[in-house]
Amino acid sequence: MQHKITLIIFRNSGSKVNQVTFPKSSAIAVCTVLVLCLIGLVGIVSNYILLRKDIADSQALRMNIAGQQQEIETQHLQIQKFADEINLLKGKLIDLNQFEKKIRIIANIEKADDSESLFGIGGSIPEDLDVDASLEKKHDRLIREMHDQIDSLEYASKIQSEGLESVLHKLEEKRNLLASTPSILPTFGIISSGFGYRASPFTGKREMHKGLDIATSKGSPIVATADGIIAFAGSKGLLGNTVLIDHGHGISTRYAHCYKILKNRGDIVKRGDIIARVGNTGRSTGPHLHYEVRVNNIQVNPERYILDLYAGGSMKPADS
Repeated sequence: MQHKITLIIFRNSGSKVNQVTFPKSSAIAVCTVLVLCLIGLVGIVSNYILLRKDIADSQALRMNIAGQQQEIETQHLQIQKFADEINLLKGKLIDLNQFEKKIRIIANIEKADDSESLFGIGGSIPEDLDVDASLEKKHDRLIREMHDQIDSLEYASKIQSEGLESVLHKLEEKRNLLASTPSILPTFGIISSGFGYRASPFTGKREMHKGLDIATSKGSPIVATADGIIAFAGSKGLLGNTVLIDHGHGISTRYAHCYKILKNRGDIVKRGDIIARVGNTGRSTGPHLHYEVRVNNIQVNPERYILDLYAGGSMKPADS
């Protein structure tokens, strides 16, 4: 007797039940086909799931690569900008060094060691970094060059700083020297007797006159001709009331025959400060100022230290 398999199909619509009967051998074949289809369907679903995962991973990888590429391009731009700033800084240091040289020439300030350049003894100026070069090919080399130039610029900055400090110190010394060097008239009037040999107004004999006599009215102001310290203020024999100013640097000035002294010993004075009044004290033939300039305690011609001599016609020699 042949075995048969019956399939009963129920429908949810309430209609009649369908019944299908087929031989057992056919049923096995159908089941086999159904199992194979089911296995195939499972494989398709599994492959689909794996494909979806691969697509998601691929998208994430592409986004990550894009982000890294953007970061690399940003770093490249930063490196190029940094290299350009190094070139600009080097140019400014070179300009500053040239400016220092001009100041030294103008102020007549010699450099202690002329053999040492901005970038070391015998050192040449490094070539500018090539900021337009392809960073993909020359990235590592550019970074090495940047490190080398940073070291060079650090050394150059130190040399330049020392050079400017030296110039500033020398200029300060010169400023102090200029401020302490007599350069103006001590009073206004007429030069009645210059520096050098003359006939003495008292004896008629030839004598050395070691100062400058300026005749003017009694009480006229006498000013300090440079910055300094009052070293003496009082009566001094034939010179009468006298003021002596020590200007430092071996320079001093003397103001004699004063009517009235307005400063005391130890007072600090500036060029142009009124220190006394013109008088006729000591051995004098009339109101006038006897003015001396001394360098290392030796009298020198005061006219060499008067920049405004005869200025505006207010200062005239006796024979004019």
